[in-house]
Amino acid sequence: MHRVPVPLVAATANPDKLAEIAVILGGDVELLPRPVDLGEVVEDGETLEDNARLKAVAVCSAAGAAAVSDDTGLEVDALGGAPGVHTARFAGEGATYADNVARLLRELEGVAPGLRTARFRTVALVHRPDGSEVVATGTIEGRIAEEATGEGGFGYDPVFVPVEGDGRTFAEMGDEKHALSHRGRAFRALARRLDGEAANR
Repeated sequence: MHRVPVPLVAATANPDKLAEIAVILGGDVELLPRPVDLGEVVEDGETLEDNARLKAVAVCSAAGAAAVSDDTGLEVDALGGAPGVHTARFAGEGATYADNVARLLRELEGVAPGLRTARFRTVALVHRPDGSEVVATGTIEGRIAEEATGEGGFGYDPVFVPVEGDGRTFAEMGDEKHALSHRGRAFRALARRLDGEAANR
């Protein structure tokens, strides 16, 4: 039996992330735009889940409907797990993707290839007006390349080489990335949980 897509208001205003989530979820979820008058949500949580929840709760309250959000951290072992929860602002407030990548490569200058291990972790979260939530996590292990390569993707994609791949960075993979990526894993797990809830009603 064909199920009607679950309508969710997207907490992100990032067009790159929104496009990626839409591709990953396909027809399982109908992503609705967040309220245009909603300002930037301050992400001052101590964990990725805290930040995902802050965004989802704010959007859910403003829209009066279930909201979906996520937060992603890049955890680099040689940097003690940094940038972690500060991934998007690693090079400071207002930093561009290129600024963040440049800082990461500077911090890892001289670190041997075998010690450049890292992982991406994404927490995806749905918050509903009744306060109930669905949470899912996705991770992918990899390493940080010594230079940026590839034109696709966004964020740290030009320097992240997944262990399960063929030696290319995420930015070199195009849409193949979605099958491996942390965000893909988190949102597919989230969709399965939402689907399971719908089936049990």
